[in-house]
Amino acid sequence: MAEGTTRRGIMRAGGVAAAGLAGSAAGVPGSPPPSPIDAGGVQEGRIAFPNWRGEADPPGEPPPAPLPPEERVGFAVIGLGRIALEQVLPALAQCRLARPVALVSGSAEKAALVARQYGIRPDAVHGYEAFERLRDDQAVQAVYIALPNAMHREFTERAAAIGKHVLTEKPMATSAEDCAAMIAACARANLRLMVAYRCQYEQANRAAIRAAQTGALGRLRFLHAANLQSNGPGPQWRYSRRLAGGGALPDIGLYCLNAARTLSGEEPVEVSAQAYSPPGDERYREVEESMSFTLRFPSGFLAQAQSSYGAYQEKSFRLSGERGSLLLEDAFAYRGQRLRLFRRDGEQGTEEAPQLRPRNQFALEIDHMARCVREGRRPHTPGEEGLRDQVIMDAIQRAAERGRPEPIPPVPAGIEPRGPAPDPA
Repeated sequence: MAEGTTRRGIMRAGGVAAAGLAGSAAGVPGSPPPSPIDAGGVQEGRIAFPNWRGEADPPGEPPPAPLPPEERVGFAVIGLGRIALEQVLPALAQCRLARPVALVSGSAEKAALVARQYGIRPDAVHGYEAFERLRDDQAVQAVYIALPNAMHREFTERAAAIGKHVLTEKPMATSAEDCAAMIAACARANLRLMVAYRCQYEQANRAAIRAAQTGALGRLRFLHAANLQSNGPGPQWRYSRRLAGGGALPDIGLYCLNAARTLSGEEPVEVSAQAYSPPGDERYREVEESMSFTLRFPSGFLAQAQSSYGAYQEKSFRLSGERGSLLLEDAFAYRGQRLRLFRRDGEQGTEEAPQLRPRNQFALEIDHMARCVREGRRPHTPGEEGLRDQVIMDAIQRAAERGRPEPIPPVPAGIEPRGPAPDPA
Protein backbone atom coordinates (compact mmCIF):
# COMPACT_ATOMS: atom_id res chain seq x y z
CA MET A 1 0.00 0.00 0.00
CA ALA A 2 1.33 3.46 -0.90
CA GLU A 3 2.32 5.57 2.09
CA GLY A 4 -0.05 8.38 1.08
CA THR A 5 -3.08 6.12 1.71
CA THR A 6 -1.95 4.80 5.09
CA ARG A 7 -2.75 6.35 8.44
CA ARG A 8 0.90 7.37 8.74
CA GLY A 9 0.81 9.00 5.32
CA ILE A 10 -2.34 10.92 6.16
CA MET A 11 -0.79 12.06 9.43
CA ARG A 12 2.26 13.34 7.58
CA ALA A 13 0.06 15.12 5.04
CA GLY A 14 -1.78 16.85 7.88
CA GLY A 15 1.45 17.76 9.66
CA VAL A 16 1.79 18.38 13.36
CA ALA A 17 -1.85 19.38 13.69
CA ALA A 18 -2.97 15.95 12.50
CA ALA A 19 -0.65 14.24 14.95
CA GLY A 20 -2.07 16.29 17.79
CA LEU A 21 -5.60 15.27 16.86
CA ALA A 22 -5.00 11.55 16.34
CA GLY A 23 -7.50 9.27 18.02
CA SER A 24 -9.77 12.18 18.93
CA ALA A 25 -12.93 10.79 17.32
CA ALA A 26 -14.60 7.40 17.18
CA GLY A 27 -16.12 6.15 13.98
CA VAL A 28 -19.71 5.13 13.34
CA PRO A 29 -20.18 1.54 14.52
CA GLY A 30 -19.82 -0.87 11.62
CA SER A 31 -17.98 1.68 9.45
CA PRO A 32 -14.24 2.31 8.95
CA PRO A 33 -12.85 4.83 11.47
CA PRO A 34 -12.48 8.39 10.16
CA SER A 35 -9.04 9.76 9.40
CA PRO A 36 -7.66 12.56 11.62
CA ILE A 37 -7.91 14.97 8.67
CA ASP A 38 -11.64 14.28 8.33
CA ALA A 39 -12.54 13.99 12.01
CA GLY A 40 -10.47 16.73 13.59
CA GLY A 41 -10.47 16.99 17.36
CA VAL A 42 -10.14 19.21 20.39
CA GLN A 43 -7.07 21.42 20.72
CA GLU A 44 -6.68 24.05 23.44
CA GLY A 45 -10.39 24.21 24.12
CA ARG A 46 -11.63 24.45 20.53
CA ILE A 47 -12.32 22.16 17.59
CA ALA A 48 -9.52 22.06 15.03
CA PHE A 49 -8.90 20.27 11.75
CA PRO A 50 -5.59 19.67 9.93
CA ASN A 51 -5.30 21.38 6.56
CA TRP A 52 -6.74 19.09 3.90
CA ARG A 53 -6.00 21.34 0.95
CA GLY A 54 -2.90 21.36 -1.22
CA GLU A 55 -0.12 23.90 -0.85
CA ALA A 56 -1.50 25.99 -3.72
CA ASP A 57 -4.73 26.76 -1.83
CA PRO A 58 -5.12 28.68 1.44
CA PRO A 59 -6.16 26.68 4.52
CA GLY A 60 -9.86 26.40 5.21
CA GLU A 61 -11.78 28.55 7.64
CA PRO A 62 -11.51 27.13 11.19
CA PRO A 63 -14.79 26.32 12.94
CA PRO A 64 -16.10 29.17 15.07
CA ALA A 65 -15.48 28.83 18.79
CA PRO A 66 -18.30 30.70 20.54
CA LEU A 67 -18.59 30.76 24.29
CA PRO A 68 -21.47 28.74 25.73
CA PRO A 69 -24.58 30.99 25.75
CA GLU A 70 -24.64 31.35 29.53
CA GLU A 71 -21.04 32.67 29.48
CA ARG A 72 -21.59 35.32 26.79
CA VAL A 73 -22.15 38.96 27.70
CA GLY A 74 -25.88 39.63 27.75
CA PHE A 75 -27.06 42.74 25.85
CA ALA A 76 -30.34 44.57 26.12
CA VAL A 77 -31.16 46.20 22.77
CA ILE A 78 -32.68 49.64 23.32
CA GLY A 79 -34.94 50.66 20.42
CA LEU A 80 -36.29 48.38 17.70
CA GLY A 81 -36.00 50.54 14.60
CA ARG A 82 -34.27 49.67 11.33
CA ILE A 83 -30.70 49.53 12.61
CA ALA A 84 -31.66 47.21 15.48
CA LEU A 85 -33.84 44.85 13.45
CA GLU A 86 -31.88 44.82 10.20
CA GLN A 87 -28.34 44.81 11.61
CA VAL A 88 -27.84 44.63 15.38
CA LEU A 89 -30.03 41.68 16.32
CA PRO A 90 -28.97 39.54 13.32
CA ALA A 91 -25.35 40.34 14.22
CA LEU A 92 -25.89 39.30 17.83
CA ALA A 93 -27.02 35.92 16.47
CA GLN A 94 -23.53 35.59 14.92
CA CYS A 95 -21.55 36.83 17.91
CA ARG A 96 -19.18 34.53 19.75
CA LEU A 97 -18.96 36.49 23.00
CA ALA A 98 -22.35 38.23 23.19
CA ARG A 99 -26.04 37.42 23.03
CA PRO A 100 -29.36 39.33 23.17
CA VAL A 101 -31.18 38.82 26.48
CA ALA A 102 -33.59 41.78 26.77
CA LEU A 103 -35.43 44.36 24.68
CA VAL A 104 -36.64 47.89 25.37
CA SER A 105 -39.13 49.37 22.91
CA GLY A 106 -42.04 51.75 22.60
CA SER A 107 -44.07 49.09 20.78
CA ALA A 108 -45.19 46.18 22.94
CA GLU A 109 -46.53 44.31 19.91
CA LYS A 110 -43.28 44.60 17.94
CA ALA A 111 -41.12 43.80 20.97
CA ALA A 112 -43.13 40.66 21.77
CA LEU A 113 -42.70 39.36 18.23
CA VAL A 114 -38.96 40.08 18.17
CA ALA A 115 -38.54 38.46 21.58
CA ARG A 116 -40.08 35.24 20.25
CA GLN A 117 -37.86 35.36 17.16
CA TYR A 118 -34.68 35.63 19.22
CA GLY A 119 -35.63 33.47 22.19
CA ILE A 120 -35.79 36.35 24.67
CA ARG A 121 -37.86 35.82 27.82
CA PRO A 122 -41.23 37.65 27.83
CA ASP A 123 -40.40 39.16 31.24
CA ALA A 124 -37.21 40.66 29.73
CA VAL A 125 -39.21 42.92 27.38
CA HIS A 126 -39.83 46.46 28.66
CA GLY A 127 -41.15 49.83 27.60
CA TYR A 128 -38.93 52.90 27.77
CA GLU A 129 -40.58 54.06 30.98
CA ALA A 130 -39.68 50.72 32.60
CA PHE A 131 -36.02 50.77 31.49
CA GLU A 132 -34.78 50.71 35.08
CA ARG A 133 -36.22 47.21 35.54
CA LEU A 134 -33.05 46.04 33.78
CA ARG A 135 -31.22 46.80 37.04
CA ASP A 136 -32.40 43.54 38.58
CA ASP A 137 -31.91 41.38 35.50
CA GLN A 138 -28.57 39.66 36.11
CA ALA A 139 -28.52 38.36 32.54
CA VAL A 140 -28.14 41.94 31.27
CA GLN A 141 -24.57 43.22 31.53
CA ALA A 142 -24.63 45.81 28.75
CA VAL A 143 -27.02 47.80 26.58
CA TYR A 144 -26.88 48.56 22.86
CA ILE A 145 -28.51 51.95 22.30
CA ALA A 146 -30.11 52.02 18.85
CA LEU A 147 -32.20 55.19 19.26
CA PRO A 148 -32.16 58.57 17.46
CA ASN A 149 -29.03 60.58 18.22
CA ALA A 150 -30.55 63.02 20.70
CA MET A 151 -31.68 60.15 22.97
CA HIS A 152 -28.22 58.62 23.41
CA ARG A 153 -27.31 60.78 26.39
CA GLU A 154 -30.48 60.05 28.34
CA PHE A 155 -30.26 56.30 27.99
CA THR A 156 -26.50 56.22 28.59
CA GLU A 157 -27.00 58.05 31.87
CA ARG A 158 -29.92 55.80 32.79
CA ALA A 159 -27.85 52.70 31.99
CA ALA A 160 -24.91 53.95 34.05
CA ALA A 161 -27.23 54.63 36.98
CA ILE A 162 -28.32 50.96 37.05
CA GLY A 163 -24.83 49.54 36.52
CA LYS A 164 -24.95 48.50 32.85
CA HIS A 165 -22.12 48.97 30.33
CA VAL A 166 -23.01 51.00 27.22
CA LEU A 167 -22.48 50.49 23.50
CA THR A 168 -24.18 53.34 21.66
CA GLU A 169 -24.77 53.97 17.99
CA LYS A 170 -22.91 56.78 16.25
CA PRO A 171 -22.92 59.72 16.26
CA MET A 172 -22.41 59.57 19.99
CA ALA A 173 -24.82 62.46 20.66
CA THR A 174 -25.86 65.82 19.21
CA SER A 175 -23.49 68.08 21.17
CA ALA A 176 -20.07 67.96 22.77
CA GLU A 177 -21.72 68.75 26.11
CA ASP A 178 -23.86 65.61 25.86
CA CYS A 179 -20.85 63.49 24.87
CA ALA A 180 -18.88 64.74 27.87
CA ALA A 181 -21.80 64.01 30.19
CA MET A 182 -22.05 60.44 28.87
CA ILE A 183 -18.33 59.87 29.46
CA ALA A 184 -18.57 61.25 32.97
CA ALA A 185 -21.62 59.13 33.89
CA CYS A 186 -19.93 55.87 32.85
CA ALA A 187 -16.61 56.85 34.44
CA ARG A 188 -18.28 57.55 37.79
CA ALA A 189 -19.90 54.12 37.70
CA ASN A 190 -16.70 52.39 36.49
CA LEU A 191 -18.48 51.12 33.38
CA ARG A 192 -17.29 50.66 29.80
CA LEU A 193 -18.63 53.14 27.22
CA MET A 194 -18.11 52.41 23.53
CA VAL A 195 -19.33 54.12 20.35
CA ALA A 196 -20.34 51.84 17.47
CA TYR A 197 -17.78 52.86 14.84
CA ARG A 198 -18.25 49.59 12.99
CA CYS A 199 -15.80 50.43 10.18
CA GLN A 200 -12.90 50.49 12.64
CA TYR A 201 -13.56 46.77 13.27
CA GLU A 202 -14.14 45.67 9.65
CA GLN A 203 -11.22 43.73 8.08
CA ALA A 204 -10.72 45.73 4.87
CA ASN A 205 -10.80 49.03 6.76
CA ARG A 206 -8.33 47.62 9.29
CA ALA A 207 -6.04 46.50 6.45
CA ALA A 208 -6.19 50.04 5.02
CA ILE A 209 -5.33 51.47 8.45
CA ARG A 210 -2.32 49.14 8.73
CA ALA A 211 -1.10 50.10 5.26
CA ALA A 212 -1.45 53.79 6.10
CA GLN A 213 0.22 53.68 9.49
CA THR A 214 3.06 51.22 8.77
CA GLY A 215 4.54 53.40 6.03
CA ALA A 216 3.57 51.13 3.14
CA LEU A 217 2.34 54.18 1.19
CA GLY A 218 5.05 56.56 2.38
CA ARG A 219 4.14 59.94 3.75
CA LEU A 220 0.39 60.47 3.45
CA ARG A 221 -0.72 63.41 1.32
CA PHE A 222 -4.44 63.21 0.43
CA LEU A 223 -7.66 61.45 1.31
CA HIS A 224 -10.70 61.72 -0.95
CA ALA A 225 -13.76 60.23 0.75
CA ALA A 226 -17.43 60.17 -0.22
CA ASN A 227 -20.48 58.87 1.60
CA LEU A 228 -23.49 59.61 -0.56
CA GLN A 229 -27.02 58.26 -0.66
CA SER A 230 -30.46 59.22 -1.94
CA ASN A 231 -32.91 59.58 0.93
CA GLY A 232 -36.66 59.08 0.67
CA PRO A 233 -39.63 61.18 1.74
CA GLY A 234 -40.34 62.55 5.19
CA PRO A 235 -41.19 62.51 7.91
CA GLN A 236 -38.05 60.80 9.21
CA TRP A 237 -36.22 61.53 12.43
CA ARG A 238 -33.09 62.18 10.34
CA TYR A 239 -34.76 65.37 9.05
CA SER A 240 -35.28 66.72 12.58
CA ARG A 241 -32.49 68.90 13.97
CA ARG A 242 -33.69 68.23 17.51
CA LEU A 243 -33.45 64.45 17.10
CA ALA A 244 -30.55 64.13 14.64
CA GLY A 245 -28.41 67.19 15.40
CA GLY A 246 -27.89 67.80 11.68
CA GLY A 247 -28.35 66.13 8.33
CA ALA A 248 -25.89 64.32 6.10
CA LEU A 249 -22.84 65.39 8.15
CA PRO A 250 -23.52 63.65 11.49
CA ASP A 251 -25.28 60.70 9.89
CA ILE A 252 -22.93 59.69 7.06
CA GLY A 253 -20.27 62.41 6.71
CA LEU A 254 -19.05 61.28 10.11
CA TYR A 255 -17.67 58.12 8.48
CA CYS A 256 -15.41 60.22 6.22
CA LEU A 257 -14.25 62.34 9.14
CA ASN A 258 -13.51 59.33 11.33
CA ALA A 259 -11.68 57.58 8.48
CA ALA A 260 -9.41 60.61 7.99
CA ARG A 261 -8.44 60.64 11.67
CA THR A 262 -8.02 56.87 11.87
CA LEU A 263 -5.99 56.44 8.69
CA SER A 264 -3.66 59.35 9.39
CA GLY A 265 -3.28 58.77 13.11
CA GLU A 266 -3.42 62.57 13.46
CA GLU A 267 -5.93 65.13 14.67
CA PRO A 268 -6.98 67.91 12.26
CA VAL A 269 -6.20 71.53 13.10
CA GLU A 270 -8.38 73.41 10.59
CA VAL A 271 -11.44 72.87 8.42
CA SER A 272 -13.21 74.62 5.57
CA ALA A 273 -16.69 73.55 4.51
CA GLN A 274 -19.76 74.21 2.38
CA ALA A 275 -23.31 73.05 3.01
CA TYR A 276 -26.24 72.89 0.61
CA SER A 277 -29.96 72.18 0.82
CA PRO A 278 -32.31 72.38 -2.19
CA PRO A 279 -34.64 75.40 -1.90
CA GLY A 280 -38.25 74.55 -1.20
CA ASP A 281 -37.58 70.96 -0.12
CA GLU A 282 -39.34 70.63 3.24
CA ARG A 283 -37.16 67.66 4.19
CA TYR A 284 -34.19 70.01 4.54
CA ARG A 285 -35.87 72.91 6.28
CA GLU A 286 -33.93 72.10 9.48
CA VAL A 287 -30.91 70.04 8.37
CA GLU A 288 -28.44 70.09 5.50
CA GLU A 289 -28.87 67.81 2.51
CA SER A 290 -25.18 67.91 1.55
CA MET A 291 -21.89 68.84 3.20
CA SER A 292 -18.43 69.09 1.65
CA PHE A 293 -15.40 69.74 3.86
CA THR A 294 -11.61 69.73 3.84
CA LEU A 295 -9.56 68.92 6.94
CA ARG A 296 -5.96 70.09 7.33
CA PHE A 297 -3.65 68.06 9.57
CA PRO A 298 -0.35 69.06 11.26
CA SER A 299 1.78 67.00 8.83
CA GLY A 300 0.23 68.74 5.81
CA PHE A 301 -2.09 65.80 5.11
CA LEU A 302 -5.39 66.99 3.56
CA ALA A 303 -8.68 65.10 3.71
CA GLN A 304 -11.48 66.10 1.36
CA ALA A 305 -14.92 64.62 2.03
CA GLN A 306 -18.42 64.82 0.62
CA SER A 307 -21.61 63.58 2.24
CA SER A 308 -25.11 63.88 0.85
CA TYR A 309 -28.68 62.67 1.19
CA GLY A 310 -29.34 63.64 -2.43
CA ALA A 311 -26.80 61.83 -4.61
CA TYR A 312 -26.34 58.40 -6.14
CA GLN A 313 -24.80 55.97 -3.67
CA GLU A 314 -21.03 56.11 -3.18
CA LYS A 315 -19.28 54.93 -0.01
CA SER A 316 -15.59 54.74 -0.89
CA PHE A 317 -12.28 56.46 -0.22
CA ARG A 318 -8.89 56.81 -1.90
CA LEU A 319 -5.77 57.46 0.20
CA SER A 320 -2.66 58.81 -1.55
CA GLY A 321 0.90 58.77 -0.24
CA GLU A 322 4.32 59.59 -1.64
CA ARG A 323 5.09 55.96 -2.57
CA GLY A 324 1.66 54.48 -3.18
CA SER A 325 -2.08 54.73 -2.79
CA LEU A 326 -5.04 52.60 -1.88
CA LEU A 327 -8.67 52.47 -2.88
CA LEU A 328 -11.31 51.00 -0.58
CA GLU A 329 -14.58 50.57 -2.44
CA ASP A 330 -17.75 50.42 -0.33
CA ALA A 331 -15.60 51.35 2.66
CA PHE A 332 -18.58 52.62 4.65
CA ALA A 333 -21.15 50.07 3.48
CA TYR A 334 -22.46 47.22 5.62
CA ARG A 335 -20.76 44.66 3.35
CA GLY A 336 -18.89 44.26 0.07
CA GLN A 337 -15.63 46.11 0.87
CA ARG A 338 -12.94 45.76 -1.84
CA LEU A 339 -9.40 46.94 -1.09
CA ARG A 340 -6.75 47.64 -3.73
CA LEU A 341 -3.18 48.79 -3.08
CA PHE A 342 -1.10 50.57 -5.73
CA ARG A 343 2.68 50.91 -5.35
CA ARG A 344 5.80 51.31 -7.44
CA ASP A 345 8.38 48.53 -7.67
CA GLY A 346 11.36 49.97 -9.55
CA GLU A 347 10.09 51.07 -12.95
CA GLN A 348 6.88 49.10 -12.65
CA GLY A 349 3.64 49.89 -10.90
CA THR A 350 2.05 47.08 -8.92
CA GLU A 351 -1.51 46.44 -7.83
CA GLU A 352 -2.53 44.18 -4.97
CA ALA A 353 -6.01 43.09 -3.97
CA PRO A 354 -5.73 41.40 -0.56
CA GLN A 355 -8.10 38.47 -0.09
CA LEU A 356 -9.92 39.08 3.19
CA ARG A 357 -12.54 36.76 4.62
CA PRO A 358 -15.83 38.64 5.06
CA ARG A 359 -17.09 39.13 8.59
CA ASN A 360 -20.22 40.79 9.94
CA GLN A 361 -18.82 44.12 11.12
CA PHE A 362 -21.63 44.63 13.62
CA ALA A 363 -20.80 41.26 15.18
CA LEU A 364 -17.11 42.22 15.30
CA GLU A 365 -17.77 45.47 17.14
CA ILE A 366 -20.25 43.88 19.55
CA ASP A 367 -17.84 41.04 20.34
CA HIS A 368 -15.10 43.63 20.95
CA MET A 369 -17.33 45.37 23.47
CA ALA A 370 -18.15 42.03 25.08
CA ARG A 371 -14.45 41.24 25.41
CA CYS A 372 -13.86 44.62 27.02
CA VAL A 373 -16.67 43.96 29.51
CA ARG A 374 -15.35 40.49 30.34
CA GLU A 375 -11.73 41.60 30.70
CA GLY A 376 -12.15 45.13 32.04
CA ARG A 377 -10.46 46.63 28.97
CA ARG A 378 -10.85 50.08 27.46
CA PRO A 379 -12.74 49.85 24.14
CA HIS A 380 -10.96 50.74 20.91
CA THR A 381 -13.64 53.37 20.19
CA PRO A 382 -14.51 54.75 23.65
CA GLY A 383 -16.61 57.78 24.45
CA GLU A 384 -13.59 60.05 23.94
CA GLU A 385 -13.53 59.03 20.26
CA GLY A 386 -17.16 60.06 19.84
CA LEU A 387 -16.56 63.35 21.67
CA ARG A 388 -13.59 64.16 19.44
CA ASP A 389 -15.66 63.69 16.27
CA GLN A 390 -18.43 65.84 17.72
CA VAL A 391 -15.99 68.68 18.44
CA ILE A 392 -14.76 68.50 14.84
CA MET A 393 -18.29 68.32 13.40
CA ASP A 394 -19.15 71.47 15.37
CA ALA A 395 -16.19 73.19 13.70
CA ILE A 396 -17.31 71.92 10.27
CA GLN A 397 -20.77 73.41 10.84
CA ARG A 398 -19.26 76.75 11.91
CA ALA A 399 -17.03 76.81 8.83
CA ALA A 400 -20.01 76.20 6.56
CA GLU A 401 -22.13 78.84 8.29
CA ARG A 402 -19.41 81.52 8.38
CA GLY A 403 -17.93 80.81 4.95
CA ARG A 404 -14.33 80.73 6.15
CA PRO A 405 -11.83 78.21 7.53
CA GLU A 406 -12.29 77.41 11.20
CA PRO A 407 -9.62 76.29 13.70
CA ILE A 408 -10.31 72.98 15.44
CA PRO A 409 -9.71 72.88 19.20
CA PRO A 410 -6.86 70.50 20.14
CA VAL A 411 -7.35 67.31 22.11
CA PRO A 412 -6.97 68.20 25.81
CA ALA A 413 -3.67 67.18 27.40
CA GLY A 414 -3.71 63.68 28.83
CA ILE A 415 -6.70 62.51 26.74
CA GLU A 416 -6.29 59.68 24.23
CA PRO A 417 -9.41 59.47 22.04
CA ARG A 418 -8.79 55.92 20.87
CA GLY A 419 -8.19 52.77 22.90
CA PRO A 420 -6.00 49.74 22.09
CA ALA A 421 -6.47 48.15 18.68
CA PRO A 422 -9.10 45.40 18.53
CA ASP A 423 -8.00 41.78 18.49
CA PRO A 424 -7.68 40.24 15.00
CA ALA A 425 -10.95 38.82 13.68
